Amino acid sequence: MKLVRYNPGLISRTAIFGDLIDRYFNDSISVNGGSQFTPQVDVVESKENYEIQLAIPGMEKNDFHVDVNDDTLTISGERKFENESKEKNYHSLETYFGSFKRAFNIPKVVDQNKIDATYKNGILNVILPKDAKVELKSKIKVK
Repeated sequence: MKLVRYNPGLISRTAIFGDLIDRYFNDSISVNGGSQFTPQVDVVESKENYEIQLAIPGMEKNDFHVDVNDDTLTISGERKFENESKEKNYHSLETYFGSFKRAFNIPKVVDQNKIDATYKNGILNVILPKDAKVELKSKIKVK
């Protein structure tokens, strides 16, 4: 086995390259001149429900579209860049602007009529409550 000397600079360059690759595959320029982005998402499961948390700061509640079609939950919207002052020079602009759309398969145990969404502190939180009546486990008797 060969020992390799620890190089902290290598880790930071690797992280920067990884971020570049992520941005290349997750962000794109749309045909109509606007941009698209993919918001970061956390999906959490508890005994009572699933939670989908999207990190999208700087939007209003009315800017989101949450739709259920068959077994698919689609979350979309647009974050517009508003440069009100022409006197500002941006030296760095790392927040995302443009349209986004994320789709999720809804598990069969979810009661689709009780799905709820709230937006607070830049996080869109979609709650998908589980239906206690639906049982996915079953025993099959071998004949």
